[in-house]
Amino acid sequence: MIETESLILDKAKFSDWVEMYRNVWSQPESARYMEWTITTSEEAAKIRIVKTIAFQKEHDTYLIYEKSSGKAIGFAGVEKIEPYIYQEAGICLGRDYVGRGFGKQILQGLIQYCREQFDAKEFIYSARDENIASNRLAKSFGFSIISSEAKIDVKDGHRYNLLQYSLKL
Repeated sequence: MIETESLILDKAKFSDWVEMYRNVWSQPESARYMEWTITTSEEAAKIRIVKTIAFQKEHDTYLIYEKSSGKAIGFAGVEKIEPYIYQEAGICLGRDYVGRGFGKQILQGLIQYCREQFDAKEFIYSARDENIASNRLAKSFGFSIISSEAKIDVKDGHRYNLLQYSLKL
């Protein structure tokens, strides 16, 4: 579990399927810069939460809960890419929770978690070049761009550049 001022990042429970479906998985805006497609039914959301729970048992990935309401409003995680080097494994918030400073809290929480739990020396953050908010977030933390890679979104064939940032810890 990772705790910030307004959020708790914790492992999913089956009952979270309702809020994740309503707040995140069914929202095209939430999937816009991500490599997943929206979930279009409650039954599909129930299947997705079961898969999420299984995945989270083996990975440092979490649902994001708003402290004030207790609602599941997104997901985030980290993964080791080399000794002492970790990267975010996606940060996603429901559209109603964007622009409230939560992205900053999540990124700070993930970085702190990697420092404290794994003695991380470097943290990698990636964002599509057109994702202005995510790029602004990286720059606000002092990240430096280390690469730009041309990619094609498998969902719609859209071409984009994936920017990769590094922060020495």
